[in-house]
Amino acid sequence: MNAYKPKSAEEAVSIINSGESVFIHTAGAAPQALVKAMTARGGELRDVTIYQLHTEGEAPYCDEQYRDAFNVKALFVGSNVRAAINDGRAEFIPSFLSEVPLMFRSGVLPVDVALIQVSAPDKHGYCSLGISVDASKAAVDVAKKVIAQVNPKMPRTHGDGLLHISEFDAFVECEEDIPELKPHLLSDSEKLIGQHVAGIIEDGATLQMGIGAIPDAVLSCLGNHKDLGVHTEMFSDGVLPLLESGVINNKLKTRHPGVTVSGFMLGSRKLYDFVDDNPAVRMLDIQYVNDTAVIRKLPKMTSINSAIEIDLTGQVCADSIGTRIYSGVGGQMDFIRGASLSPGGKPIIALPSVTARNDTKIVPTLKSGAGVVTTRAHVHYVATEYGIADLYGKTLKERAKLMIEISHPDHRDALEKAAFERFR
Repeated sequence: MNAYKPKSAEEAVSIINSGESVFIHTAGAAPQALVKAMTARGGELRDVTIYQLHTEGEAPYCDEQYRDAFNVKALFVGSNVRAAINDGRAEFIPSFLSEVPLMFRSGVLPVDVALIQVSAPDKHGYCSLGISVDASKAAVDVAKKVIAQVNPKMPRTHGDGLLHISEFDAFVECEEDIPELKPHLLSDSEKLIGQHVAGIIEDGATLQMGIGAIPDAVLSCLGNHKDLGVHTEMFSDGVLPLLESGVINNKLKTRHPGVTVSGFMLGSRKLYDFVDDNPAVRMLDIQYVNDTAVIRKLPKMTSINSAIEIDLTGQVCADSIGTRIYSGVGGQMDFIRGASLSPGGKPIIALPSVTARNDTKIVPTLKSGAGVVTTRAHVHYVATEYGIADLYGKTLKERAKLMIEISHPDHRDALEKAAFERFR
């Protein structure tokens, strides 16, 4: 450590040049001190391309005043860049999460600089990418310059994210809290969805679930299950009670038995403390985690994903509201396809039947301009608070009937009329 001296954030980002491309560490690992220092140079920098997935915290480089300095290209859209994307101040790259590392490694998306946040170095000088390995490891691998924010509050995780401090071209020491997710009080409809989905999850299944109310609702209903495993792109606090009780023990997994596998996480400090230096949790490169060839070999792989809306034939929109980009493609298709090919696997789309304004989320046709993230050929199970529709092997007319049965009663008449006019 004595051979490597920290710099100020301003000194560290001074090695970023106009015309270069910069990757920003994903989700809760976005290095805010470095982001702010880089943005402060917006008056002198020009045509710096920023690549990122979802990041927590601020994204000041998206402000109108920095349009000439930063060209933001998001591979997944979070709340901090959503307005900029839809106002034309930033751009969206549709991509499967499993292929983002390949885009970096192949040079399709060239990375000159990687801005990352890491744990404090151990006695051998190794830091960890902590709660976010995902595509960030690939960006670090190919970056010509790596600038790190060393934060003692970042947990040290096992897996692919270990980096020696000698690999950093510059680093800053900055202790700050890692972003946390506030606990969510489950609604009655979310609890019902959780019960329905939990009812078709078998003992010995391997789970992929996201972050949010519905995954938490499902996990809360699995207390009586046995020998579950986890191989997921992301996870949060919902898995902790099942890990602590032994319901999730990963012992039947054919890959990484006994180990929870993920690409990134976002949750409470309790979660971060649980994974800190825990060899039973392995954070791996998302090119591997989300590889369909890997996923399909896991027994009874059960994938639980959500949607913005879904039509009567099973087309899933999960990235936009009409033409307005809301999130991204992410890993939904990676796991939907992988689970469908797994022996005994179950790909599940779970969503409330209506929005907060009581608009139906099961629609005759998707909104104009909506993105089809998961095609109707890939969809098997669809769950709402009114039950589960198994669309696999069904005709379009049969699908419409099943989808109407799990729609909100207030909207069934209109959906039945639309289905009659379409399918006679």
